[in-house]
Amino acid sequence: MPLSHIALSSGRSIELTELRMSSTYGGMLEGYPCKPINDMKVRSLQRQAERSFSSTPVHLVPPSREYPDQTVGAFGPVEILPSVACIGAFRSTAVAPELDPVLHRSALTVVWFQTAVDVPSGEDADSALRSIHWDELAQDYEL
Repeated sequence: MPLSHIALSSGRSIELTELRMSSTYGGMLEGYPCKPINDMKVRSLQRQAERSFSSTPVHLVPPSREYPDQTVGAFGPVEILPSVACIGAFRSTAVAPELDPVLHRSALTVVWFQTAVDVPSGEDADSALRSIHWDELAQDYEL
């Protein structure tokens, strides 16, 4: 049973079957949120998704970045990502129309960041998540 269904902007419905959430800055002992730190966090989360879900393609939804008016430090200006880092496994009907819909599905693992600890659902999911080009990114598989 899926955790939720999301309606993509394209009209396709996808199912969220697994969701991993973590604090974006949890465990940050020194320094401050800045572009070099954030770029490392994004790459690390993407690599984690690629290792954990090696049988499906992984897509990164580029995170929004905020630049509060604060003193510039040694690593550049303060840059803040949304507070929750997410990895989700999604499934849907097959992309290739010639495949039997009973025997085939499509899958995609998505990495994204969001502001709250909510399971994305329906048309209320973040617009960047809903605008994924599923037919170009997902991979078909046989049940």
